[in-house]
Amino acid sequence: MTATSLTTTRPGGPAAGSPRRTRKRKGGGTMREATPLTYIALIITVLLSVFPLWWMFVVATRDTSAASQRPPTLLPGGNFILNMERLFANTTANFTTGLTNSLIASTTVAVAVVFFCSLAGFALAKLRFKGRGAFTVAVVVTMAVPVQVGIIPLLMLMDWLGWRGELQSVIVPFLVSGFGVFMMRQYVEQTVPDELLEAARIDGCSTFRMYWNVVLPALRPAMIVLGLLTFMTTWNEFVWPLAALNADNPTVQVSINQLNVSAYSRDFSLMFMGSTFATLPLLILFIVFGRQLVGRIMEGAIKA
Repeated sequence: MTATSLTTTRPGGPAAGSPRRTRKRKGGGTMREATPLTYIALIITVLLSVFPLWWMFVVATRDTSAASQRPPTLLPGGNFILNMERLFANTTANFTTGLTNSLIASTTVAVAVVFFCSLAGFALAKLRFKGRGAFTVAVVVTMAVPVQVGIIPLLMLMDWLGWRGELQSVIVPFLVSGFGVFMMRQYVEQTVPDELLEAARIDGCSTFRMYWNVVLPALRPAMIVLGLLTFMTTWNEFVWPLAALNADNPTVQVSINQLNVSAYSRDFSLMFMGSTFATLPLLILFIVFGRQLVGRIMEGAIKA
């Protein structure tokens, strides 16, 4: 007769002697529960990520000497209104124009990239035509070419079109992105079955109507992520607007650069106030759409 060992368990709890609690995850796997060390690491990561933004805001509410204090001051001062008035009254930076131009350019580019890239991604994923593979390879190759490499040819083209110094020079060259086309192609390939498109074709849908009524609703999560990433990239772009625009018609990043015009001293409180206003729209976007972005990243990690 063989002896069997009995393990006593507490009601509702794990077996005695188990090293760590686990719980079932959707899909059949198991996921370990977080330990206190995990929470400590997460808290430290959050503090290190938030501290630069908080310190930027603190210096923006004080005079410029706060930027050189050791240890750094951590409490806001009373110069917020004064520094804000100085920022928007600065005629060299044209900060109001910069904010407006960045908002127009970033919104236009984001909407155009989402529309054109989703349309191109649908065509490359589901339509059958000659050269489809070559077009896909060409799209991937464009992702390896940085914008800085094409600055001189783009500047020559803007001069030829008469757009040098105009807002369209920072909008039109970026209405489509290789990354967006490839991302949408992969998403359409995985989420839209061929049988659904065949049924729509049998019902008499044209190609564009299939895209609009069948494909587009399935792409909404990816469209939100792509639009958010494109908006942030366009908003933070500095090199191309600095080359293509002038001081009278800048974007917000160029305006912040114009705040540092003195060769002998820097007004950090004014610069950080401009950075605070430039960061605010991105924070609002992340608060509103951040769940979609994190959800898509986690979905890709779980599938992998």
